[in-house]
Amino acid sequence: MSASVDGSEQVAAADRPDLPAEDGAPGPDTVRQFRSVLDGGDAELRQRFTADEPVEHLVRERARLIDIVLVRAWRLHLGEVANQLALVAVGGYGRGELHPCSDIDIMVIVPDGDTAAWRDRVSGFLTFLWDIGLEVGHSVRSIADCAREAEADVTVVTTLMESRLLDGTAGLFEAMQDVTAPDKLWPPQAFFTAKCAEQTARHHRYHDTAHNLEPNIKGSPGGLRDIQVVCWLARRHLGIGSLHQLAQHGFLTDYEYRRLLAGQNFLWRIRWALHTVTGRREDRLLFDHQVKLAQMFGYEDASFTLAVEQFMQKYYRTVQELARLNEMLLQLFEEAILLDPAAPPRPLNARFQVRNDFLEATDEEVFERTPAALLEIFLLLQQEPGLKGVSAGTIRRVRRALPLIDEEFRQNPRHHRLFMDIIRAPEGVTHELRRMNRYGVLGRYIPAFGRVTGRMQFDLFHAYTVDAHTLFVVSNLRRFALARFDHEMPMCSRIMQSLPKQELAYLAGLFHDIAKGRGGDHSELGAVDAEAFCLEHGLSPYDARLVAWLVRNHLVFSITAQKKDIHDPAVVAEFARRVGDEAHLDYLYVLTVADVRGTSPKLWNAWKASLFEEFYDSVKRALRAGLESPIDSEQLIAETQAEALALLAARGIREARAREVWGGFAGEYFLRHTPEEIAWHIRVLAGLEDRGEQSAVSVEEQTGRGGTAIMVCTMTGQHSFARATGALDELGLNILDARVVPVGDGRNVHTYVVLENDGSPIGDAERLQQIEAAVRKATLEHGGGMPTVQRQPPRQVRLFSTPTRIAFSEDLDGRRTVMELVAADRPGLLCEVGKAFVEINASLRAAKIMTIGERAEDVFYITTLEGDTLDAGQREALGHQLRARLDEAAATR
Repeated sequence: MSASVDGSEQVAAADRPDLPAEDGAPGPDTVRQFRSVLDGGDAELRQRFTADEPVEHLVRERARLIDIVLVRAWRLHLGEVANQLALVAVGGYGRGELHPCSDIDIMVIVPDGDTAAWRDRVSGFLTFLWDIGLEVGHSVRSIADCAREAEADVTVVTTLMESRLLDGTAGLFEAMQDVTAPDKLWPPQAFFTAKCAEQTARHHRYHDTAHNLEPNIKGSPGGLRDIQVVCWLARRHLGIGSLHQLAQHGFLTDYEYRRLLAGQNFLWRIRWALHTVTGRREDRLLFDHQVKLAQMFGYEDASFTLAVEQFMQKYYRTVQELARLNEMLLQLFEEAILLDPAAPPRPLNARFQVRNDFLEATDEEVFERTPAALLEIFLLLQQEPGLKGVSAGTIRRVRRALPLIDEEFRQNPRHHRLFMDIIRAPEGVTHELRRMNRYGVLGRYIPAFGRVTGRMQFDLFHAYTVDAHTLFVVSNLRRFALARFDHEMPMCSRIMQSLPKQELAYLAGLFHDIAKGRGGDHSELGAVDAEAFCLEHGLSPYDARLVAWLVRNHLVFSITAQKKDIHDPAVVAEFARRVGDEAHLDYLYVLTVADVRGTSPKLWNAWKASLFEEFYDSVKRALRAGLESPIDSEQLIAETQAEALALLAARGIREARAREVWGGFAGEYFLRHTPEEIAWHIRVLAGLEDRGEQSAVSVEEQTGRGGTAIMVCTMTGQHSFARATGALDELGLNILDARVVPVGDGRNVHTYVVLENDGSPIGDAERLQQIEAAVRKATLEHGGGMPTVQRQPPRQVRLFSTPTRIAFSEDLDGRRTVMELVAADRPGLLCEVGKAFVEINASLRAAKIMTIGERAEDVFYITTLEGDTLDAGQREALGHQLRARLDEAAATR
């Protein structure tokens, strides 16, 4: 027998009476026999997995099963030529690890020279593997091929490093190992640099966080690939390739070895389960899989936490630990491979020094002797921005010293000062808070933060775990505070940089979601925690109350801006009374924007930025006018008209003509449209009158407001809203806002604001023409029937069930009925709402469209056809119509 790369004997096809003899020839039943062995072996492995056999046994058993099948097939098809070539397992299969649907990668090493003797036989062997149901990735290479391709691509040399001889001549296999060895190509230093760059690029693809909504258990930070990177570096540098051997060489402590092994086995178990439930190679932990796996692994719903949330919290905490170990081990390799171990240290103080640009503790007992050093280390990293990080040995000592952060530690005034110094530092605040979280210090110092570490919310709105989201929020606030990022969010930057105490915003960001999962209102519970923490840390009572107020009200600005009529002076005045002064408004505004932007990459867009800025400016004007001075609607209308007239004059439309066109418009029109929109509408309506027409559709890109606006002018009729929204929805557009205002002569002007479904603005001229044509056909050229949206909802949305909830209230000042609708978001939702309005003869005046993940939370301002509020009977009829339409549609999804 020939030796394989790990010293074990090459695979022998064990005596399998259910397979043809290896010295025989393929017969008519050969494919069936091989398929039967594979099917039987996989069925047995599935049963053993269901019976909770350790997954580390199963991945190796499946590799062994494939070994036997491949070697027997190889010998059957190659015959006497088999010993002239080498059949080699590479990649994950080369490691001897296979999940049910993992890639099976093999390489055939061939000698130089005449290929006639083996080419057809190898081709027949590979075809046979396909016939028996094995999708095998394969390559055929000479020794020279191996050397050339490995030298050109670090991925190839990585694959070959993990190779294992299955059958054939050991000489070829050993020659391949020799020409790809570290002394021939990719020495440890170059290999280390290349693999670290690969890992950095891979992490960037997953937003540098393991805490994504639907994580990839292989590629995300802390995933299986991070463990493999450590093993590859060990193999290239030390000639070893297992976690156990790393522990034997002193690169891992026994505790770290156990944690790495437990984490790997947990991820292996998830991966095995994913392959089992999907029947394919799957590394994405998608929503529908999360629920199935939580049930499969025995989790049950608790009072405040779903089974799936418990399972995912275990996943996120596991990968966070694996990411920390990956960081520490890569640092150890860097110190061993690239850095000078004899480099002289540069002392910083009695506890810390710098060596090779890494911060390290001066001795083994620093943290035990001076527990405050567990916070001081992060402050020093802020004060020494040129440092690359923390030495591996010091990371290890920090983790070992975590139990020192107890209640006595948390009550120490010296530690309070250190923490506040970190929060107030001019540079590195977010970076060090993230490092504190990674090393486990933040969750120990603030136990409530520790409880939400890795906590996910099973919905489509929150894209990250609570701790990851929280640190994104603080990061956004920091970017507002730093002048080098002024170009990203100019208004937020200006406000943030004018705040007298920016650390209050960071503390509010740190605590705003800290009470998630406790039951009750997390804003109220978090406010109590925040105020107590601030007072303990030496903040004045006023500052502590301000932070608590921000936590308590962190959702109010966004909800008001997105769900209420912010053009209504009463709404603005009420909100101004709530914030009380400009300082509270400024702090709340930057926290709100940072929070929304940190919730999901898809949630923030230019339209939302414009909406928030408009509301902020309105509230600020109200505060400056004085809370005792109500906003003058007539003055607002006059100012808006004056701005619109100036815009129209620039386009050649005189004031007299403009006033003639808008002569019959109600005052609410000027309150609910911007001067730019009014100027646009008047141009279109004036053109209609000049042509003797009454109806029109016009599309205009509102670059200043971040969306595309569609204007529809029609004779009064309740069908237009359903038809227009149906057409827009069928085009895959995201409808953000709708306003319907009577303009006299029996006509209404509808204004819709839309974005593409991914939140991007619409800039393509052909797309704008397509939109205009579709809306025109639906609203002006229709055949009388009502539309039906055929577009299907996304996969993720179909997994959730949101019961329809409807609530009515009165907007007495505006003489409108306010209907709040919560329902499952889906294509055609607004169209169905419009049809319900038609059924009961309700007239839509405005709509605020707000989608929260899988859930729509929309607000509609409606009246009767005569312009009055709806009575009790009309409300009941409308509610019945909507529930019937929406629940029936949800049942057929």
